[in-house]
Amino acid sequence: MYKIRQLLLWLLIVSSPQVFGQAKKISVSSSRNQVESGQSGTLQSGPMVGYSAMREVMLWVQTKKPARVQIRYHEVGKPTPVHLTNEIKTNRQTVFTAHLLADLVEPGKKYEYDVLIEGQKVSLPYPTQFQTQSLWQWRTDPPPFRFAVGSCTYVNEPDVDRPGKPYGGGYEIFTALAAQKPDFMIWTGDNTYTREVDWNTRTGVLRRYTHTRSLPEMQPLLASTHNYATWDDHDYGPNDADRSYWLKPVTLEAFKLFWTNPNYVFPEGCAGTFFWNDCHFFLLDDRTFRAPNDMTDGPEKAYFGDKQIQWLIDALTFSKATFKFIVTGGQIINPTKAFENYAMYGTERDRLLKAITDAKIPGVLFITGDRHHSILHKLERSGGSSTYPIYDLTISPLTSSVAQPLADELKQPTYVAGTVVTERNFGLLSVSGPQTDRVLTIKVYDQKGAERWSRDLRANELK
Repeated sequence: MYKIRQLLLWLLIVSSPQVFGQAKKISVSSSRNQVESGQSGTLQSGPMVGYSAMREVMLWVQTKKPARVQIRYHEVGKPTPVHLTNEIKTNRQTVFTAHLLADLVEPGKKYEYDVLIEGQKVSLPYPTQFQTQSLWQWRTDPPPFRFAVGSCTYVNEPDVDRPGKPYGGGYEIFTALAAQKPDFMIWTGDNTYTREVDWNTRTGVLRRYTHTRSLPEMQPLLASTHNYATWDDHDYGPNDADRSYWLKPVTLEAFKLFWTNPNYVFPEGCAGTFFWNDCHFFLLDDRTFRAPNDMTDGPEKAYFGDKQIQWLIDALTFSKATFKFIVTGGQIINPTKAFENYAMYGTERDRLLKAITDAKIPGVLFITGDRHHSILHKLERSGGSSTYPIYDLTISPLTSSVAQPLADELKQPTYVAGTVVTERNFGLLSVSGPQTDRVLTIKVYDQKGAERWSRDLRANELK
C-alpha cells in the first residue's frame, strides 16, 4: 500500500504544474490535499472564508496554475436565487491566489457556496459556508457569537527543516478546532514559519506561505470559518525580526495575498481593525516599526511606534464596543523582561498603558501569542475602583513545538493561577448575554479538543 501511495504522489509531481512554474518537489502535505479533494491538480489550497460584514464577504482560493476562478453562492435553505462573485484569472505573479467578493448578500444570513474553476464545480468533502453579520443595532440585544484564537503554526518540510526532531506536528488540532464551529478565527501571528531558504527572496516567501496554507487538515476549518490575521516575527521574516528586515515589503505583499483582512490603516505594515457584533478588534503590527530587541530601553526604543500607538488610542477612544480586543503577536501585560515580551520595551509599554488609563477607556483586553504555551495575565492598575484590571490572554502554539514559561514568570503578580497550558492548544472565546450584561467566556482546548480551563469575565467588571 505504501508503494502504491508513493507512486501516486510521484505521478502527481511529474504531471502537475508547480506553483512557481519550476520543477520543484511537492510536499507530501500538498500532494495529499490534491488526492483528498478529488481534483485534477488545479486547486492548490482553500477555499478560505475571509472577512464578514453586513453587505459583503470576501472569499479566497489558490490554484496550481492559471485558471478562471469564481464563487457561486445562495442562502442556506433557499436554492434560488443563485449569485456569482467576480471572476478572476489567477496568475503566477500573485502565486495563483484569488480574492473573490460576495456582494449580493443580506445582513444576518448564512450562505452555502461552491468553488468554480474554469466554470466547473470543485467537489470538496467538507461543508463550504459563510455568514453575514446581523443588523442588530437599535433593534435587539447584540447576538451571541464565538471565535477561536491561535498562533504559531509550523508545518514540517523535512528537505529544508533543521535536522533532528521535527519542530511541527499535531495537525489534528485543526480538526478539533473546526468541530467547535466558531463564527471566526483570529490568527495572532507566526501563522507560517519562513526558513533560511525563504526569507531572502520573494520566491521563497511565497512558496512558504503556499506550503503552510496547503496543509490538508487545515482546509475544512478555512472553508466555513471566517478568518482574520496579524503577524509576528516568523511570518514577517527571520526569528526576532525587527524594522531592519530587508524584505519586509515582500512579506507584507505575501500577507495581503494570503489573508483577506477588511482594511489596513497604514501603507506599511498589517495593522487594521474589524467589528463583530458589539465587539471591536484591533489587529496590531509588532514588527514593521519595531526597534531591535537588544537596543537599550528608552524613548527611542519603539515596539508599535508613535504612529500606531496614536491611532490605537484614538480608535479605542472613539469605539463604543462592549469589549475592545487588542490583538498582537507578543505578550503585553507579562512584566518579565525576557524573550520578546513588551516589558523589554518598558518605556513604550508604560506609555501605552498610561494612555489607556488616562483616556478612561472601558472594556480593553489583550490577545497575544508567540510564547509556545498559553497563559492568562491580569494587571491590577492603580486609580481606585474606577480603574479596572487589564487582562492578557496568550494562546500558543497550534502546531509548533511547546515551550515552558520561565519560573520567574509564574511568580509575577500578574499571573492568573491555573491557566498555564504547556501543550499544543487553541482558545475559544464566547460573548453572550444582554447588552447591559455581556459576558466573555474563555475556554482553552488541547489539540485533541479536550477542555483545559475556563474563565468568565463580565463586561461590567471592565469599566
